[in-house]
Amino acid sequence: MAVLTVIYILILVIFALILYAVMQIRLFGIKVKDFWGFVEANQMLDKLYMFAKQYERMTPQEQIIYLSEAEKIFKAFDKVPDELWEEEYDKYKEVVNKYNDIRMLKWSSN
Repeated sequence: MAVLTVIYILILVIFALILYAVMQIRLFGIKVKDFWGFVEANQMLDKLYMFAKQYERMTPQEQIIYLSEAEKIFKAFDKVPDELWEEEYDKYKEVVNKYNDIRMLKWSSN
């Protein structure tokens, strides 16, 4: 019986913490869906940043994939306040620079 009570209390505490986190996100002026998209985009930003650092020359297919993934990141980052991702600004800037390089390369080849 005591174990069951402890489990109920833990579930109640976890539920309260989740509600508190959602409330804080909403008070910051962000939709929860947008925040979750930002979290996923932040993970993709790390991958694209490493990819941009490692590869100077990409195949046309890799360039297209890079451009589409970068655009998804840009949209997700636009939906949240800048203060939330200012620590990631250097990575974001590097991805933007590589994105612009690829776009210019594509534009000049057309």
